[in-house]
Amino acid sequence: MTVFRTGGLNFRRRRRKMKISTAKGILLWIVEIFIVLLLAFVLVYCAGMRVSVVGNSMESTLSDGSVVLVNRFVYNIKEPKAGDVIVFLPNGNEKSHYYIKRVIGVPGDKVQIKNGLLYVNGELYDVEDTETIKNAGLAEDEITVGEDEYFVLGDNRNSSEDSRYANIGNIKKEYIQGKAWFVARPFNKMGKIN
Repeated sequence: MTVFRTGGLNFRRRRRKMKISTAKGILLWIVEIFIVLLLAFVLVYCAGMRVSVVGNSMESTLSDGSVVLVNRFVYNIKEPKAGDVIVFLPNGNEKSHYYIKRVIGVPGDKVQIKNGLLYVNGELYDVEDTETIKNAGLAEDEITVGEDEYFVLGDNRNSSEDSRYANIGNIKKEYIQGKAWFVARPFNKMGKIN
């Protein structure tokens, strides 16, 4: 009578070979994780910076305490243009808070404030803006915007520290951190910045 064991150690068992479909599944999983991490890095690098607005210099576009998302990548591809709302460090001072202002003059433009009105290249800048500017500052005399420089103003012209003042002046491109593109808070003003 022969007795066969059904349990216990058996050194004659064959090792299970890993199936090809299992290997493909693991490889696919690793590739998906890599793609998600790459996408997360790009998203954080391009739009991950957020800045809080300090003061009312950008009223009515942005109010004090608003949280704004900043696209840090866009100006690596193209130059800032008139009308863009930018985030910058004044004179590159990394210990200062971020300033948020609107680009008025780009390299080569001539900017001047006469009789409370803003002129760019001799033409009235914003016909719809009826508020007169009380303090022309440095822009009382015509300012020519230099190469890689930008003339900026706050939307609330009479309550803004901007390129009209010597401590800010024209903003060099290297000091620009990015383009403010989206209001994240307060929720009732959430949306794209124009």
